[in-house]
Amino acid sequence: MQSAGADALRGGSVRALVLVVLLSLCMLPLLQRIGSRALSMASEVYSPGTHSAAFITCPNHTVALELARGIVQRKLAACVNIVPAIKSVYEWQGKIEEDDEVLLMIKTRSSKVPSLAEFVRSNHPYEVAEVISLPIEQGNPPYLKWIGEVVPDEPTSTNK
Repeated sequence: MQSAGADALRGGSVRALVLVVLLSLCMLPLLQRIGSRALSMASEVYSPGTHSAAFITCPNHTVALELARGIVQRKLAACVNIVPAIKSVYEWQGKIEEDDEVLLMIKTRSSKVPSLAEFVRSNHPYEVAEVISLPIEQGNPPYLKWIGEVVPDEPTSTNK
């Protein structure tokens, strides 16, 4: 004959098992989503250098916003971040200068950088506008895929 303690222990184990099964069933959709995202990120193929991050400094937020909108509207980039309140220290015409500026951080196809630079030269108030780019070697594959989907590889117009 079994003791009441053994029955209580067995009953507690069964309740714990039922609770674990119920929690697992509730978590299944979340775990499937996480697994699907992880698989999609791992299975995307990216050729390093296909996309670039470009940087442009602007004298103020108004100029930065105008350029950013023009760049995205013309499909020269998928996204432009406007980073406010940077301090630039540089040499210009033999003097050390300090200016408050705004930075544009641009994500685009590497093949678009020449058109991007042309657009900036045509629309930027600086005599010598900064347009530099660095190839993106690695990143979140779905994000890099999105850049490629938004920015066509064929030439685009850079007119104002």
